[in-house]
Amino acid sequence: MSTPLSLTVTCLAGLFATMILPGLQDYALIAASALSAALWLLVTDFRRRPARNRREHRTRPPVVVDGSNVLHWRDGTPQLDSLKTVLRELELSGYQPGVVFDANAGYQIAGRYLHDGALGRKLGLPKDRVMVVDKGMPADPVILRAARDMNAIIVTNDRYRDWAADWPEVRQPERFIRGRFSEDGKALHLHLPEQRPNQMQGQPQLAG
Repeated sequence: MSTPLSLTVTCLAGLFATMILPGLQDYALIAASALSAALWLLVTDFRRRPARNRREHRTRPPVVVDGSNVLHWRDGTPQLDSLKTVLRELELSGYQPGVVFDANAGYQIAGRYLHDGALGRKLGLPKDRVMVVDKGMPADPVILRAARDMNAIIVTNDRYRDWAADWPEVRQPERFIRGRFSEDGKALHLHLPEQRPNQMQGQPQLAG
């Protein structure tokens, strides 16, 4: 129970006592004033709580998810549920995921092109945290650039060896979160860092 709520309950009990117990009627005005102050504190605390939650939400460390890679983590076949499971685990672990897809991601999971907003709705993410790269453009450099700009970790099993010359950080294991599903496809094994990268600030806003 929060302190303002506890104080309100105590003051309410005190006011009730002045009304039913003999000899305490003279304290009724004081008890009523204390209850009014406690109620004001309770309302103020309630109004401030969403703002505090928003601040905490903004400072959660970002991760850039290689969506087209994670889609294939279960059985090597593209499954949107696999990506949803990974995103859920990341959020439960305190991360703020943004997802980048190759242009053909929609064809792999829905048989047609899906833009940022459509994939975002399927994943339960806002549009500015989902990006589908243009046709003919590889997603890898977009992912690497976003991670570098935000000092974010990348969620993928790709090693990005072809990009090591321009992005030497791909040789740093701590820059990546790897994962896999069990053979029966039911359990996710996500190799999260032992300590959360609290120095990473901001939200991954990926859509152009």
